[in-house]
Amino acid sequence: MRRKTYGGIFFRLIFLLLLVGMVAVLYAGRGPLLRFAGESWVVDEPATQSDALIVLGDDNYAADRAFHAADLYRAGVAPVVVASGRMLRRNVSLADIMAHDLESFGVPDAAIVKLGSRALNTREEAMEAARLVERRKWKRVVIVTSNYHARRARFIYSRVLPSSVSCRVSGARDSEFDVAHWWQTRQGQKLFMTELVGYLVAKWELRSAPPPENGVSFAIPGLLD
Repeated sequence: MRRKTYGGIFFRLIFLLLLVGMVAVLYAGRGPLLRFAGESWVVDEPATQSDALIVLGDDNYAADRAFHAADLYRAGVAPVVVASGRMLRRNVSLADIMAHDLESFGVPDAAIVKLGSRALNTREEAMEAARLVERRKWKRVVIVTSNYHARRARFIYSRVLPSSVSCRVSGARDSEFDVAHWWQTRQGQKLFMTELVGYLVAKWELRSAPPPENGVSFAIPGLLD
């Protein structure tokens, strides 16, 4: 009986040591693993000639999305920039603030279309944008959003936009989300985890929506440097 008891304790000790060793290895290598997760998550597709740039609302304090959209506009990607954003008051929306940012970055007022809405999430915002795209009869659009949000936006717009519309998603670098060190800040952790959960929720909410057909073009995502 004693030999069996000692043998059982010995094997438990070996298992515990192996488990501690694995945890130690994972902890030591957490940096490269988490960096790979961040780099794999962000999306930035090549922006081609389009009818319009649609800049998603809830831009950050630095207006990184608007700045990126202005760069694309100056590069001649599209002649129109849609400033999207939810209503803050009856007569004021985030679209108004974004339009102001776009102008300050060099986009003329005549090239800006404001899309104020009461959308509470990206899916509802996409539905509003889809109505605008249909009214304007646009055939090619580029969705501009933050890099960490681009994957979810790409999935949602692929399900919501008309099948005749070719769409790409351009991810703007975000000053609040460092791809290489996102886990080292509370804001980075919050953004990554919120997007991960939001993506799963979008998958569930749009589970019955048809997948993108040949008419909806989404390029293979490239990782941001």
